[in-house]
Amino acid sequence: MTELLTEAFKKAQNLPPHLQDELAEQLIEGIENELNWQQSLSHPQHSQLEELATKALNDSINGRTRQIGFDEL
Repeated sequence: MTELLTEAFKKAQNLPPHLQDELAEQLIEGIENELNWQQSLSHPQHSQLEELATKALNDSINGRTRQIGFDEL
């Protein structure tokens, strides 16, 4: 555990129990969100992006697209 996290826990010990529980819930939620984010990033989605890119290219080659400017979107 880092020194900063240790310091945070020491300070949290001085809070009333209901605030300690609230802080713990927020910390747990933050940790779970970070773990989910890291897991999402570790599974590349290249195949899905490649499929979309191939479809867009095929649509363009087969005349199913048209060139427009940003002000025409």
